[in-house]
Amino acid sequence: MTRLLICCPQDIPSVNMAAFLRRNGDWEDIGSDGENSYLRRGDDVMMTISGLHITSELIDQKAKGFGIVPDEMVFMSRHKAASGIPTLTVHPIGNYKTADFGGRDGTLVRSSPSSMSQALRLISAYNDTDLYKVSFEVTHHGPYLETPTYFIEIGSDETHWGDEHAAEILGRVIEDVPEDGGYIQAIGVGGGHYAPRFTEMVLGYKIDIGHMVPGYQLDGMDDDTICDYMRKASEATGGTKCVYLHKKAFKKSEQHRIEGLIGSLGFEILSSKDLDPIQ
Repeated sequence: MTRLLICCPQDIPSVNMAAFLRRNGDWEDIGSDGENSYLRRGDDVMMTISGLHITSELIDQKAKGFGIVPDEMVFMSRHKAASGIPTLTVHPIGNYKTADFGGRDGTLVRSSPSSMSQALRLISAYNDTDLYKVSFEVTHHGPYLETPTYFIEIGSDETHWGDEHAAEILGRVIEDVPEDGGYIQAIGVGGGHYAPRFTEMVLGYKIDIGHMVPGYQLDGMDDDTICDYMRKASEATGGTKCVYLHKKAFKKSEQHRIEGLIGSLGFEILSSKDLDPIQ
């Protein structure tokens, strides 16, 4: 599998993760396409882009024009949150509504449920600090791409972005993410932006979660719109028909409504009872 690892020079954690990877292996300089430069090590190609990552639309096509055909893309990035809580995160990308931060309106990029979930497990395993929380974030922001993609990030403000040890942790994760483990793949529905229940499930059970539709995206939406969001999340998660529903995040009446809509799509709601624990 060819992975395209994206380094954005405007982003300090991205630069630090890329620097760790370069120090930790023999990378071959394979040139530039006139805007972006490329290094190769085995099946991994590191692409240093000229623009901002979240607005670098279709850079996978730019790489293909250079002769690199990626199976998966991993963006090394910073994470920004008003809370300032130190966090190491992974998340899929795309927009359910308007594209305020790159990408396209109402369009999701294909997710990498296995790699992204395995990365989250490794972050939890490698995090030897008492400082950083480990968490999924739900689907958000651009760029628009045609290749399965996830972001791996250090947050949550400028006091953490330059942390080279955190960059080393995530660099090691990028190096060590295994091939598909064959776990059940699902979308997540409900909960907040940091998806604590989906994080808990992936860390404890043999389930890989791709796109996530948080509760705030569903607020005030009619049935057709909610079904559209879940259908898009499914299609961009390998066509899975499995849903992990964060039931406790909803009032009972809303939970029953969402369950009915999931059933109307022919999707299956999973619970922890349906899953094997990770030993």
